[in-house]
Amino acid sequence: MNHSLPVPDVLRSALAGLLDGLPPSATSGAVDRLISHYRGVVPTGAPVLRDRSDVAAYAAYRMPATFEAVRSALDAFRDATGAWTPATHTDIGGGTGSASWAVAEAWQDAATPVATTVLDWAEPALAIGRELAEASGLPGLRAARWERARIGSALTLDGADLVTVSYVLNELTPEDRRSLVDAVAGAASGAVVIVEPGTPDGYARVIEARDRLIAAGLHIAAPCPHSAACPIEPGTDWCHFSARVSRSSLHRQVKGGSLAYEDEKFSYVAATRFPPSPAPARVIRRPQIRKGQVLLELCTAQEQLSRETVSKRHGALYRAARDVEWGDPWPPHPEEPAS
Repeated sequence: MNHSLPVPDVLRSALAGLLDGLPPSATSGAVDRLISHYRGVVPTGAPVLRDRSDVAAYAAYRMPATFEAVRSALDAFRDATGAWTPATHTDIGGGTGSASWAVAEAWQDAATPVATTVLDWAEPALAIGRELAEASGLPGLRAARWERARIGSALTLDGADLVTVSYVLNELTPEDRRSLVDAVAGAASGAVVIVEPGTPDGYARVIEARDRLIAAGLHIAAPCPHSAACPIEPGTDWCHFSARVSRSSLHRQVKGGSLAYEDEKFSYVAATRFPPSPAPARVIRRPQIRKGQVLLELCTAQEQLSRETVSKRHGALYRAARDVEWGDPWPPHPEEPAS
């Protein structure tokens, strides 16, 4: 494996190796079955990924997007936590390891690779996760432990500096979901990052988890600029973000798309045991660029939503506003106040 390649390219290469020799029609058929599964109700204790063909299809269909969503959440988290580096990481319901790939990339320059343990109830997913990790060439991933565990209220967790839960809560019953979040809050000695689909239901699950993490004594690091109640009135809107996913030709073939990219919508919360330095405000919608001005929809440290208009008279701040993206902190340099 070429260690000079960016991690997303390494992942795409590993996925191509995984699917090499599999008929595209068979993979596409498995993808169709999985889409139907995920749109239905999946009871706790019933793994969605049943066998190797299902897992291969899932990996090609979802891993690049899930990786980019978790990667974006970790970028915001690291902005709020500075030099903090986890020594240990537990990936709950990690499947083929998308979140673990994102964690390995986020701290790939650390003196010691993050020691990761992936827990999932589907042995075929764990098996392929091991294969992909070995192909990654990333020391932390290659040394990861892949363990079978039933994800739900019966799960017992060892302590870890960082615990990630990505695209898992939607598979659980409400009771198991609450039990899992409480267990994660108790096991995380440093931080928790939870990612869900960027839908109203996904956002509702994230907000429920956020409330439980705060009740357990954790501080919100991202995306929120505060640890107070979310200012969005329930039922009127939902907080979510977008990550751009580059598609390989293989990925386009499996997903049946023609564009070279797609946008993955996701909701997330990152919380810490230690006091973080959250953004002064967060851009919560795509900025509107108009002639001579940029309109920003913000969630602010004052625990409210606001719209800020940045015009040419703001000079450097206006130039920064033209480059700011949905999900970014605002202002980009807190020492440069808006005038």
